[in-house]
Amino acid sequence: MTLDWNVVVSTRERGFTMARELLSEYGKVQKSSFYNVLVMRVAALDEFLAGLEQRLRINDDLLSYVSRIAPVSCAFNFDAAADFDERMRECLTAWVANLSGKTFHVRMHRRGLKGAISSPTEERMLDEFLLQLLKERGTPGAIRFDDPDAVVDVETLDHRAGAALWTREDLKRYPFLRPE
Repeated sequence: MTLDWNVVVSTRERGFTMARELLSEYGKVQKSSFYNVLVMRVAALDEFLAGLEQRLRINDDLLSYVSRIAPVSCAFNFDAAADFDERMRECLTAWVANLSGKTFHVRMHRRGLKGAISSPTEERMLDEFLLQLLKERGTPGAIRFDDPDAVVDVETLDHRAGAALWTREDLKRYPFLRPE
């Protein structure tokens, strides 16, 4: 069974229960089949991020229970690697205008499907795909790993995937994103 999620949470050692409890006020939280990984379904990502930001201003206890929280604005189920590639390209195409003339890179966090999907291979393929689209638009971008303008975060858990585009400012504003 593939869980329906738009947020992936990696918890710290012994932080699983508390993270699950604290995050439950923001949406439906479920245990995944992966060690120390929770998934969530939140109604509105902007409200979720604003709520977490507010919470951290008052009390940063959540950061002692989670190592990263990865909301995704584009999520889908897929059957095979080719289906994943096609659907992920559709997600990324929507962000081309936001990457025009910018530095960026794709970072993938794959859970499951070992041997079927390779994170480094997918990252390179998606980087090249975006670079080509930007070149075709006449607004070339460049891959940069050190302090890029943006990071495309790709998450997979078995046969469900999601992606988000985070700017340098987003990454500074939300310390729990940590796409690297």
